[in-house]
Amino acid sequence: MDFKLPDIGEGVHEGEITRWLVKAGDSIAADQPMVEVMTDKATVEIPSPVDGVVEQLMVKEGETVQVGKVLIKIKESGKVAAAQEPPKAQQPKAEQSTQAVEPAPSQAEKLEPVEPDVPYTVLATPATRKLARELSVNLGDMRGTGPAGRITKIDVQMAYESRQASAPRPSHPVPFDKLVPAVQQGTIQRIPLRGIRKKIAESMTRSKRTAAHFTYVEEVDMTEIVNLRNQALKEAADRGVKLTFLPFIIKCLIPALREFPFLNASLDDERQEILLKGDYHIGIATDTENGLVVPVVKSADKKTLWALASEIAALAEKARSGKLAPDDMKGGTFTVTNAGSIGGAFATPVINYPEVAILGINAIRKKPVVKETEKEDEVVVRHMMFLSLSVDHRVVDGAVAARFVNRIVYFLSNPSRLVFL
Repeated sequence: MDFKLPDIGEGVHEGEITRWLVKAGDSIAADQPMVEVMTDKATVEIPSPVDGVVEQLMVKEGETVQVGKVLIKIKESGKVAAAQEPPKAQQPKAEQSTQAVEPAPSQAEKLEPVEPDVPYTVLATPATRKLARELSVNLGDMRGTGPAGRITKIDVQMAYESRQASAPRPSHPVPFDKLVPAVQQGTIQRIPLRGIRKKIAESMTRSKRTAAHFTYVEEVDMTEIVNLRNQALKEAADRGVKLTFLPFIIKCLIPALREFPFLNASLDDERQEILLKGDYHIGIATDTENGLVVPVVKSADKKTLWALASEIAALAEKARSGKLAPDDMKGGTFTVTNAGSIGGAFATPVINYPEVAILGINAIRKKPVVKETEKEDEVVVRHMMFLSLSVDHRVVDGAVAARFVNRIVYFLSNPSRLVFL
């Protein structure tokens, strides 16, 4: 049989073959994992639909293939029963894959149509529908890979894994900086652009190619925030919460986003419409061994400082341990990227497309600054930090970006102003 890359839903049309778990000549059992595929949503293991022997691997590791392409040829050890044709009225209207990945249902598992809110009828057996209910998978969002478009158990399992699967295993792909200790003089080491790094490259290229980037930089006195955090560290320890500067920054960011709604937006290029968002879902760019990911703090405007701190810490831990689910990275309206713990005065961050703005948080450093007084100016030591805001100039003008950053500075320099909102 020719096994094709199934449609696993979630708007996925292609996948990268990151690792084969079998080779030609291997015996394989039904439900045995045979290949690892990475989409832009998640990494999943695809199981074999039948018992048999691997005849040929049709694609190589690192190759990106479209849904419906043959991945592997399997010589079946047992014949798969022919699928029963459903009544003509139940034939799917949309084009479907003809790949059979399950035996045809028995009389006890008669095909029953599911009527989702989509323009075609979905066919599934009671056992498949039961599995979908157990895994909270919506059959109406899927296209089946079975005969006549029937949804199979494997389709359901893959849809579930696509939603829940973590990032790639720690052993693959290997982080770039850990591939080799050093490159020998006079040689060139070639490393395939694959896995998470390839997805990051594609995302950054699309953002730079599509959005008209413009960066505005301003300095802010963080002394009051530093003092406020220091005062709260004991309570944070009592609560078991890791308290960084990010929750304070997000608290000061929200009122600025409310005042300047075009920063909390996206641009629909196809319809040529600017979408102003009424929710404040803040993405937190997070550095991991497998690359940069952006988990999202949903409804940040409705959360307390402690709730923000707890959620940011939890998301960061999930990101670094490779346990982020696709839902953890969806729906962002504005992104914050923090390189302050690493260093650097300021940067020009790349917009997390299709958002229209990203705020770069940089290192907080003690600096001598001039403080104006009624009698005379004096030089004092303060905790200073640069804010770097990149915006899509197609949506946000430079003057608007400057006023937006100034508003963030207004609250960060004196967080007690938040009390009067």
